[in-house]
Amino acid sequence: MPQHSRFLDRTTAPHIVSLVAIAGLSALTMNIFLPSLPAMASDLGVSYDRVQVLVSGYIAMTALVQLVIGPLSDRYGRRPVMIGALLILLAASLVCMIATSIEILTVARMLQTAVVAGLVLSRAIIRDMVPMEEAASMIGYVTMGMTLVPMVGPTIGGLLSDSFGWRANFAAIFAAALLVLFLIYRDLGETNRQKSGSFSQQFRAWPSLLASPRFWGYTMASTFTSGAFFAFLGGAPFVGGTLMGLTPSMLGLQFMFIAAGYIVGNYLSGRFARRAGIDMMMLIGGIVALVGAAVPILLFAQGITSSLAFFAPQVVVGFGNGLSLPSTNAGIVSVRPELAGSASGLGGAISMGGGAFVSWLASRILSEETGAMPLLLVMLGCCILALVAIGLLRLAPEEER
Repeated sequence: MPQHSRFLDRTTAPHIVSLVAIAGLSALTMNIFLPSLPAMASDLGVSYDRVQVLVSGYIAMTALVQLVIGPLSDRYGRRPVMIGALLILLAASLVCMIATSIEILTVARMLQTAVVAGLVLSRAIIRDMVPMEEAASMIGYVTMGMTLVPMVGPTIGGLLSDSFGWRANFAAIFAAALLVLFLIYRDLGETNRQKSGSFSQQFRAWPSLLASPRFWGYTMASTFTSGAFFAFLGGAPFVGGTLMGLTPSMLGLQFMFIAAGYIVGNYLSGRFARRAGIDMMMLIGGIVALVGAAVPILLFAQGITSSLAFFAPQVVVGFGNGLSLPSTNAGIVSVRPELAGSASGLGGAISMGGGAFVSWLASRILSEETGAMPLLLVMLGCCILALVAIGLLRLAPEEER
């Protein structure tokens, strides 16, 4: 049964505003400084490949962090883990603001991954509160609201970089984290009513998750669906900033295409997931994303290689992802409801690990000679593999949800 919640009352389950805030901060931390990557490389005297690790390395580190966040929250509760993660983010952001070398910046950036607790725990908290189909709907609404924050993140980041330099992006993260910490301290009531007996017990439960065909189906669908987005994050700053010569502020504006599509898809997922079922939402979303990934390839093949031809079709990719991802995430945490935190962390770790790889791959295969086409092909491949995973999931035997 859903748990009752009152805003800014930590004796009750958290308000949806708080769930949006912790998930949104996690997304903001990942993408606000993307338009500044070329400027950061120039300022620190390193190649674009070297600063791009702040994206692909960050995504890889979030995979490792999620392996711990889920079990920790199942053992000790959602509230103390979330507060601890925000304190680490605050300290790491201060170091990023004053870092004078790429090595120190990289270490501090990896510590910022503690904020991924916001993504892991928002899903687990929702599953604590409501059943699976309703969870997919609620995750859709939370993700829709969350997307409002990072949708403008790269735009704000680009403007901050143009006006005050790239370090201002990390100052913005620090300020946002401080605000969210206050909100969570006041509002996040504990929702984990069935804490596990020990930390190691959660790791011993992994084999039951890994042995589940449906867990793998949802996780692979999530991995490849989000893989198209992570490939975009890895390669788009190079395409827009280096190949197309866009300024940080103009490049930041281009990221609104994929984010705008994503928020509309999340809204429709929130409206229809309970009625249509999560498997159908995943299938429809996967097909839409595939169409979106194919359009710029066709345009580039015709010699239409403007920034609009590259960035505008991403609205369709984002729309498809927005339809699909809330349902893949609801499926992951519902295969074994009693292990919602561990399932969210393990499934998220696998998805983020795949995302880190495609983000790194997208940045490595791009050059001024190749143009943007390799990135577009990686995104298309991810969309195809997502549909394969969804198809295999529909053939898997039903399991306890």
